[in-house]
Amino acid sequence: MIKVAPSILSADILHLEDEIKSIEKAGADWLHVDIMDGHFVPNLTFGPKLVRELRKITTLPLDVHLMIDNPEDFIAKFAAAGADNITVHSEVKAPVPQLMETVKGFGVSFGISIRPDTPLESIKEYLGIIEILLIMTVHPGFGGQKFIEAVVPKIALAAKLKSEQRYRYEIEVDGGLNDQTVKTAAANGATLIVAGDYIFNSNDYQKAIASLRD
Repeated sequence: MIKVAPSILSADILHLEDEIKSIEKAGADWLHVDIMDGHFVPNLTFGPKLVRELRKITTLPLDVHLMIDNPEDFIAKFAAAGADNITVHSEVKAPVPQLMETVKGFGVSFGISIRPDTPLESIKEYLGIIEILLIMTVHPGFGGQKFIEAVVPKIALAAKLKSEQRYRYEIEVDGGLNDQTVKTAAANGATLIVAGDYIFNSNDYQKAIASLRD
């Protein structure tokens, strides 16, 4: 079954509580929080304080995506703030096993994300120990980008390996997802859909979320 995780990167920050309540009522499954440091990606977004405030106003699982150079310095802060899942990028310098051990030490689920040009083979050794595999379908850093079709075989391979090896990770996709591109992503094995502009720029959040799930 498809789960939908609206990305607050596209929400109206000045009315964020209202936005969160609206997507809850509209049927969102998770809430995706993009953390960017201006170094790993060319943009700045949020910090642990926002996650802490989100935790006060929603019961939705908080899916925290760390697009930062030094996740090892912030994992404890985001875990304490109320993150339910923390995803780090495989491309950072810190060893993945070390990051995973730190995240799971706080009782938080652990995910690995890969950029569109990072091969899945580069993280195959970790696929059996993660809860989320986040495959970026745009180059990380900004919302509103077009879905990169060339990433689709990577989604399919992740689904194939998951089935063959009985792995348990969610296959999460993020970038350019809408009612059309989601068909391709889901048909190739995606199970968790992140969408920002498509949901928050729509006139009907419930209809937008349902179109991604159905």
